[in-house]
Amino acid sequence: MKRATKTSVPAPFSPLSRSVPMPSRLTLAIAAGGVLSGLLLAPGTTATAAPAWHGGSPGHHGVLLPGHLVLSRTVYTAGKDSVVPGVTRLPAGCTTACVTAVADGGYPEVFNNESVDASFGVSSPILLDALTQSGRTTGTLNVPTGLNGDHLVTSFPSKSELGLSLSSNGGALTFMGYVAPVNSPDVSNSNTPGVVDPTNPVGTSYYRAVAELRSNGSLGFTETNAYSGNNGRAAFLDDADGRFFMAGNAGNGGNPQPVGVIAGAGAQTATPSRLPESRQQVGPPTPVGGFSVTELGDKADKVGKDTNFRGLTVHDNVVYLTKGSGGNGVNTVYFIDTTGHACPTGVGLPVPGAPLPTRALAYDPATLQSTGLPQNMCVLKGFPTALKSTTSFPFGMWFADSTTMYVADEGNGSNTYDPATGRYTDAAAQAGAGLQKWVLRDGAWTLAYTIQHGLDLGSPYTAAGYPTGDNAATGLPWAPATDGLRTITGKVGPDGTVTVWAVTSTVSGATDEGADPNRLVRVTDRLHATSAAGDTFRTLRTARSGEALRGIVYVPGN
Repeated sequence: MKRATKTSVPAPFSPLSRSVPMPSRLTLAIAAGGVLSGLLLAPGTTATAAPAWHGGSPGHHGVLLPGHLVLSRTVYTAGKDSVVPGVTRLPAGCTTACVTAVADGGYPEVFNNESVDASFGVSSPILLDALTQSGRTTGTLNVPTGLNGDHLVTSFPSKSELGLSLSSNGGALTFMGYVAPVNSPDVSNSNTPGVVDPTNPVGTSYYRAVAELRSNGSLGFTETNAYSGNNGRAAFLDDADGRFFMAGNAGNGGNPQPVGVIAGAGAQTATPSRLPESRQQVGPPTPVGGFSVTELGDKADKVGKDTNFRGLTVHDNVVYLTKGSGGNGVNTVYFIDTTGHACPTGVGLPVPGAPLPTRALAYDPATLQSTGLPQNMCVLKGFPTALKSTTSFPFGMWFADSTTMYVADEGNGSNTYDPATGRYTDAAAQAGAGLQKWVLRDGAWTLAYTIQHGLDLGSPYTAAGYPTGDNAATGLPWAPATDGLRTITGKVGPDGTVTVWAVTSTVSGATDEGADPNRLVRVTDRLHATSAAGDTFRTLRTARSGEALRGIVYVPGN
């Protein structure tokens, strides 16, 4: 594997000014088993900046309840008047090539504005639900959105956001979002304040941030200039080293991309901050991993886009990431090699006992636009290596043990529809979409089987309050159908029973399928099974109109 031997990083940025003062950190608490006010937000309402807690004392674990699940979701809260057809200028903050909206702010028609603004989205509040293993909600935490204190939002309909991770000792929950006002357009494709791409058609700038929900109920945010022009998807906290690892994508402008955009893509690291957002000194992006398809013998493509990562997990001191979308690179499972010896040809297995990365990846800014970041990542041996695959779309990962790995495949996203059968035919015909079980044997990972039964791939379903009939903008039914799976989590029982929970992806006639009401599902497998016989998914929850489910994680314990 090609590696740089002498590199450097740019000097730190100077402090950045802010237009909105944020004087103090908000501390949130929710009692174990308690229910916060505003348990379920309806479209058109807003998340409270300081939610109340009931039924206990602030020192309890909040939504991190042993033996429970945590589900992240978002709700669309902008009103019809938030966007005015023929008046509202798009993309947000544009100075040239501006257009006007073609649909008002009503959900879901508002996303038909993507026909004139490819960056279109609306920032929305983040909610965390504590669930029983059967999917019953026992409590909800509303992440603050008010500008008079620390706050964080996500983007509706950015489907790859809000992945959830437990820290290495299980004492904290982490996820990513934007330090931006709620109900704002095009936030997910904005620049970050310290990495401004002048070719980005979106003219606004907002920090991305990692949220850390601690076991004592406090919630803190760490801002970053990474992922300018795009989005951070997931974050993991290594408690021992006090370091975040992050996954995401960067860039929304022309080529070549600015140095900061390239350096701020893919796999990133950051040190958790204990300061309020208003007092944080946010430096340049700090990449921790780099990969190029040239490692596999392929011709180089757009620098910085081979690392459009979505899924993130850490197992046995190894950072794993997935790429499953985009027009560049290889859709597959990757890992960061800290030894320099795991995969000289770009494919390999982690070295036993290798440590987690302990520092950011050094690079030479003078050559970054031509050669990209130093390459210290590998394709996990046995997983696909084909460029621009039309059959492989990995998203979430979960290790049942050191030789058994479950991978969620999102599906191909094709909404080809047959009115005669009432099905999305391409989605229904997929062989790899769903839950893939991989086993490590003879020095390589092998796909054992894919679990699909019960997902009803390609079959439309109804969601409470969601439109029926066809979307006039696409001529296809509004009704969504499951296309595959995104985020997953699981547990192994003492009898070898494996339970996996997953959030589904969809296809539909909506202009942006990330806005579809999707589902939370569960399936039971056997750790040493060699076929999917008898494995059937059960739907635990279907999102309502104006709601999207995103991340899922199981909290171990009784």
